[in-house]
Amino acid sequence: MSADTTAGPATGTTSFVFPRHEQTFPTLTPHEIERMRRFGEPRSFKHGEALFETGKPGPGMFVVLSGHVAITQRDGLGHVTPVIDQGPGQFLAEIGQLSGRVALVDGHAEGDVETLLIPPEKLRALLIAEADLGERIMRALVLRRVNLIQGGVGGPVLIGSASLGDMARLQNFLARNGQPHHLIDPAADKDAADLVARYAASRADLPLVVCPDGTVLRNPSETELAMAMGMIGNHAQNKLYDVAVVGSGPAGLATAVYAASEGLSVAVLDARAFGGQAGASARIENYLGFPTGISGQALAGRAFNQAQKFGAEMMIPVAVTSLDCSNHSGAFALATECGQQLRARSIVVASGARYRRPEIENLDAFEGRGVWYWASPIEGRLCADQDVVLVGGGNSAGQAAVFLSGHARKVYLVIRGGGLGASMSRYLIDRIEAAPNIELMFNSEVVAVEGSEDGTLERVRWRSRFAPDDVHTLDIRNLFLFVGADPATGWLAGCGVTLDRGGFVVTGAQSEQNHGRPVPPLETSVPGVFAVGDVRSGSVKRVGGAIGEGAQVVAALHGYLADAMKPAL
Repeated sequence: MSADTTAGPATGTTSFVFPRHEQTFPTLTPHEIERMRRFGEPRSFKHGEALFETGKPGPGMFVVLSGHVAITQRDGLGHVTPVIDQGPGQFLAEIGQLSGRVALVDGHAEGDVETLLIPPEKLRALLIAEADLGERIMRALVLRRVNLIQGGVGGPVLIGSASLGDMARLQNFLARNGQPHHLIDPAADKDAADLVARYAASRADLPLVVCPDGTVLRNPSETELAMAMGMIGNHAQNKLYDVAVVGSGPAGLATAVYAASEGLSVAVLDARAFGGQAGASARIENYLGFPTGISGQALAGRAFNQAQKFGAEMMIPVAVTSLDCSNHSGAFALATECGQQLRARSIVVASGARYRRPEIENLDAFEGRGVWYWASPIEGRLCADQDVVLVGGGNSAGQAAVFLSGHARKVYLVIRGGGLGASMSRYLIDRIEAAPNIELMFNSEVVAVEGSEDGTLERVRWRSRFAPDDVHTLDIRNLFLFVGADPATGWLAGCGVTLDRGGFVVTGAQSEQNHGRPVPPLETSVPGVFAVGDVRSGSVKRVGGAIGEGAQVVAALHGYLADAMKPAL
């Protein structure tokens, strides 16, 4: 999903420009409002009262019956940007209100205001029950979030140089989770420089993050930032879900969409962001139905919104640390990094794989500071007009090489083997061979990285596998590693789920399950625990395959849950 919008710098006089204004802020007819009344309740506000505030949980969608509401966006530095004034017949919400997330903007009554408040659960019911009207509302909710992201004025403020490795880490985290934010360089902004002088005692404290409520964080972890931003809520620990999906890549999102749309109560947990490794792909061109290609972020974003529309609860970022398969009272128990426990009648393992770290000398010292395992527009800007090295020979490496060739001066593509035909799709090989600034280095490997004392990558050492003693040096500030991934299954230790030699989850007949019933192809050795996508042994490791398995497992979930609910004879 994309939409063009422009906005000036964060000052009190700037306002947004919406080229798709009619779709972003439609006006409802009196008849449409009448159809919506059964989903909401009247709410009145006096002049100056807040309907919702940035950083606080939103109550749902407001339909303005009379009066006007001023919508503004603010950041942690006190900058307030007018967004729009909305009046009778218009509705106030963006995509986060499908699940009652914290508000990203402020809304204040201008004069006396009468509204109809539709809470999140009733809003989701409205979207399903009133299909035509729901389509218009859903489109508007998505476009509003897109405009807030592209406006570049609200949300947390990241203070520091764009070249900081941790700046790219935090930017990626916020961007992958669809959170508006913007960057200010203290070298060009006095207020930012003053904050650095006050809060950053050393380089390790940078970047600073100033949240909309004024909280200042020193080079936070993703979890710390998420908690400060209200991204992680306190979900009811006494709730019993029909299914908990661990992982929100293509397979997990597909499971969430199909399971929730068929009436199952679904919780989705992911340690970092929705989309998985596919979400970091610059362009996917071989997925059915997208002849011109689609970015992984756009594809995952649509699925993420779709899952919320059907009522799936998205718990991101929440890392799962263990699974208790003792099945007390007919439920599995997931323990999370934040100390909470979640219970579900069934589990879908969709945790995918973690980026593999090759044996390269000094690699750890430069991860996130010039060594990258993905290639997004953020990294593309960092390596503009520079030479870069990319290691890998699969489709992900090919997509990244083509993407980076549009930014970098030259891309050295380092491949351990003697060709690409066995590991990469033909269309990518053709595109790479046609790119004048991609140089293929077959039968080669990177052996070491070097840099400055402040942690900046400066050099990459490589050699031919046929001449291991002849080591060459390239002046490189950005190294991209796409050398495969290992299954993220550590959290399954001790629960009885069978893994293969590579650590992938074994399913179906190979799981050696013997419980007097046929074993569904995607069920593991523990009844009620299923596995889909890259984490599953024997999966095809493609976006299309992952989505197909995510849809397929829902039939097995229905069968298992139906059997589990039958009374014992």
